[in-house]
Amino acid sequence: MSRNILVTSALPYANGSIHIGHLVEYIQTDIWVRFQKMRGHSCNYVCADDTHGTAIMLRAEKEGITPQQLIDKTHGEHLRDFVGFNIAFDNYYSTNSDENRTLSQGIYRKLREKNLIEIRTIEQLYDPEKELFLADRFIKGECPKCHAQDQYGDACEVCGSTYAPTELIKPYSAVSGATPVKKTTEQYFFKLGECADFLKQWTRAGHLQNEAANKMAEWLDSGLQSWDISRNAPYFGFEIPDAPGKYFYVWLDAPIGYMASFQNLCAKNKLDFDAYWKEGASTELYHFIGKDILSFHALFWPAVLSYSGYRTPTKIFAHGFLTVGGQKMSKSRGTFITAESYLQQGLNPEWLRYYFAAKLNSTMEDIDLNLDDFVARVNSDLVGKYVNIASRAAGFISKRFDGKLADHIEPSSLITQVADAAPQIAELFEAREYAKALREIMTLTNLVNQYVDEKKPWELAKKPEAAAELHQVCSVSLNLFRLLSIYLKPVLPQVVGQVEAFLAIPPLTWDDARTLLLGHTIQPYQHLMTRVEGKQIDALLAANKETLEAAKSSGHSPVRHAEAQVHHAATVDRSKMADDSSFISIDDFSKVDLRIAKIVNAEHVEGAEKLLRLTLDIGEEKTRTVFAGIKSAYDPSTLVGRLTVMVANLAPRKMKFGLSEGMVLAASGESAGLYILSPDSGAQPGMRVK
Repeated sequence: MSRNILVTSALPYANGSIHIGHLVEYIQTDIWVRFQKMRGHSCNYVCADDTHGTAIMLRAEKEGITPQQLIDKTHGEHLRDFVGFNIAFDNYYSTNSDENRTLSQGIYRKLREKNLIEIRTIEQLYDPEKELFLADRFIKGECPKCHAQDQYGDACEVCGSTYAPTELIKPYSAVSGATPVKKTTEQYFFKLGECADFLKQWTRAGHLQNEAANKMAEWLDSGLQSWDISRNAPYFGFEIPDAPGKYFYVWLDAPIGYMASFQNLCAKNKLDFDAYWKEGASTELYHFIGKDILSFHALFWPAVLSYSGYRTPTKIFAHGFLTVGGQKMSKSRGTFITAESYLQQGLNPEWLRYYFAAKLNSTMEDIDLNLDDFVARVNSDLVGKYVNIASRAAGFISKRFDGKLADHIEPSSLITQVADAAPQIAELFEAREYAKALREIMTLTNLVNQYVDEKKPWELAKKPEAAAELHQVCSVSLNLFRLLSIYLKPVLPQVVGQVEAFLAIPPLTWDDARTLLLGHTIQPYQHLMTRVEGKQIDALLAANKETLEAAKSSGHSPVRHAEAQVHHAATVDRSKMADDSSFISIDDFSKVDLRIAKIVNAEHVEGAEKLLRLTLDIGEEKTRTVFAGIKSAYDPSTLVGRLTVMVANLAPRKMKFGLSEGMVLAASGESAGLYILSPDSGAQPGMRVK
């Protein structure tokens, strides 16, 4: 049965370039959308630039242009980069649109009618030089908790504490450098706390991943506060109805931008907007987002929609950040890689699409781009395995058989096996388990290559009497290649487009896995993909060093801190891919004291994003306290009473939350979640692990 699906990705901020961290999400979404379309479903993919806020206003002022000119320029750059990576939006729009203004003001009025808007007089910091109330991100100072310098007004990047900007020590304006003063002002708030009962039900009704639902439970358990939805003039955005000089804070109108972009598409393609957004709509709505903006989408957004008479999302899919070489982005080493620089250096966008897909799963785990692994995997999987099948068979069909495949193919268990994999691979794509899907596809690709190796068409070609067998082997090989191309098409649309041209066939659909090409004339084979060269990676890193130095000197930040979709990546030392220093001796390992531990208590750690505080019994008189980074995977209540394995002789580590007296062992992988290690039944606290 055909489905009617609307899909969105988070809106990139119009104050900076698209980089490879952003691309994780857009590639993840694009693969899913392309898969749905291959299945024959009606699936529309919309997005838009997030264009409002003080940062846009200030940057435009600095460049001597209007905010509209700035966002028009950025829109063109963003769309260029997305097209370059084969991200196929059905509509890419702007939040600074008439549709968004009308929808935002209409939703606000409905919330006001429900008595969910309140006006409060609050104290805010004000820049006396710029005559501007300062948003949290435009205030810096000394962290009131750990006393780190130059921290933002809402959170410390050193210790992770959150606080009000008025709590900063020696605050200063990041705009002018002036010492801000406190001023009272009226602001408008959305009474999110009054939606708590609805949200407790909604967040546990299957709309979120389990780890996301657990995270939202923490917010709900601690009590939801009203959310500030207004900003004072001067501000670039939409004015609040009946409130001169007050503007919607960008996080009010930004998600409504999803609706506005789709409404714009409806006008172009004569689609029914209400069928997708009206309360009770039977269509499907999916948001792909980064975990850093989960609370906005899983609490604020469904509450705003539900209480203003609109439908809520079918599901929200949150993903993790991108690291490079296991670390955060490094400006000094040039691994803050922009989409534009990747394309300008001549790297194939399908390489990155494949590599990201090979890492992505349905969890909120971070994924890592290791540049040596990137080179090795692309060259092995795509060039050495997949493309290699066509290159070894197509030439014989063209030269010996006038480009025509055999009229009949003998029954083959291998063809049956590859064709019968379609439903399983489809389930994995549907579930966003791309890493598992690609492993299945590459397993089949290995089998096809084994078939070619065993049949040796290059040897058959030397024997005139083996012409019929050669025709059969090459026709089978190309049919298997076609089946693999069906499965890879959501990930590699450009390459498979070339395959479709080479095979002289219409665009492949998922149902085409049920058929074979027989008696069909193909076009002469042309090379489909080159290998990644190390010098290309070196040039990419060098180019981004230069780009960042230029950005630094101009004073432009390439990402919107905290509200950027993703902003993590890092350095990689390509000379240290693997050497003997990565191994330890058995003598060193024997010094590690691994013990069975019983979790007698588990609880959240206030102010810690990833940690749980575990109280462990290891058979001694005194229990041990361990801070473990497993918060995203476990509800603390489910851990109490379980056995796990801990490193008992690790030197205690003093943390800002307390003393951590060991380490629990956990496992994770590219296609799985995070799991603490547990012993077999019968193990007792205090037993040594040998």
